[in-house]
Amino acid sequence: MDGVIRTVVGYTGGKEKNPTYRKIKDSTESILIEYDPDIISYEDILVEWSRMHSPISKRKTQYRSAIFYADEEQKKIAEETVKAMKSALGVSKVFTGIEPVSAFYRAEEYHQNYLNKYR
Repeated sequence: MDGVIRTVVGYTGGKEKNPTYRKIKDSTESILIEYDPDIISYEDILVEWSRMHSPISKRKTQYRSAIFYADEEQKKIAEETVKAMKSALGVSKVFTGIEPVSAFYRAEEYHQNYLNKYR
C-alpha cells in the first residue's frame, strides 16, 4: 500500500513480557504498521484490513481479532470501522477487540514477510 513504510509481525495486547510463538502467553499475534500519514491515513489502513478480515467467530487470545489505537481519534475510527464491518457482514456482533496500544514484541524472523516467503 502506498504510504506504508514497513510492517513488523509480532505480539501485543498482553501483560506478560517477551512472548514468543511457542510461549505466546496472554498476547495476540499482530502487525505493527509504520506509515506516512501524509500519504495514507489510519482509517484507510483499517478499511483495507476490514476488507481482508472477517471476525465473525470468537478465537483464542493468540489469534483473536483486535485493533490497537494510539489516541482517542484512532479509537473513534476503530469503533466506526467495527460498526461498518457489522453492517457489511450483516451481523449484529463481530469479535474484534479495540484496545490501547501496549508493548509490542517482534516475532521470530520466520514470521516476518510470511506471505512473500511462502507464496
